[in-house]
Amino acid sequence: MGDTKRILVLGASSAIAERWARLRAAQGDRLLLVGRDPAKLEVIAADLKARGAGDVLTAESDLADTEGAAERFAAHVERLGGLDVVLVAYGVLGDQGTAQQDVGRLEHGLRANFLSAAVWCELAADVFEKAGGGALVAISSVAGDRGRGSNYAYGAAKAGLSVFLEGLAHRFAGTPVTVVSVKPGFVDTPMTAHVPKGGPLWATPDRVAADIEKAIARRRPVIYTPWFWWLIMLIIRNLPRPIFNRLKI
Repeated sequence: MGDTKRILVLGASSAIAERWARLRAAQGDRLLLVGRDPAKLEVIAADLKARGAGDVLTAESDLADTEGAAERFAAHVERLGGLDVVLVAYGVLGDQGTAQQDVGRLEHGLRANFLSAAVWCELAADVFEKAGGGALVAISSVAGDRGRGSNYAYGAAKAGLSVFLEGLAHRFAGTPVTVVSVKPGFVDTPMTAHVPKGGPLWATPDRVAADIEKAIARRRPVIYTPWFWWLIMLIIRNLPRPIFNRLKI
């Protein structure tokens, strides 16, 4: 992306965000890391400084809580001295069975994965529109491509976020503002620690981070990462409903 950038990372302690921040640190960028665990943020900040970041700031915040969001976002931008790139990388996987039995957990998942993320994306978009440029990147999921009985609460939230980002990309088409919707498949992170792993469908956070960096540079509105998830989800989306209903996926 050329010159050093001012970067806001929302959900900076997530594995994908941390790995991507390392790529930006190596380019000397200035970063503001936002998350709920200040101790972990400080550890990450020290690592990024050692990797060459121009400066690394931190801010403790529960991003699922959007009370005073506009003022909080403006304060982040002021601390950075402007804004060039935003990565929205937080979320909760949750449990479908729990969501079905506890509407409070259902609501929390929808708020964390869609409602709050949409708010932060809109605030970033407004800053970039006024500045005449910038890059907004948000992590959605392949789970949002089709509703499945095993995770439709999570999938519905990610579907909402994907459509929201698609709308933003349409809004800024032909302008210097870039919007990237990132759709990972299975990624080996603490978020998926309880899920059995192994096989070619699983990716590392480093792989996803590298794909994000390429997508920003190429101004791609949607990326599936790794790339083969595009083909997998193309097939799943187009399965006739009678066939799809017989699959327990």
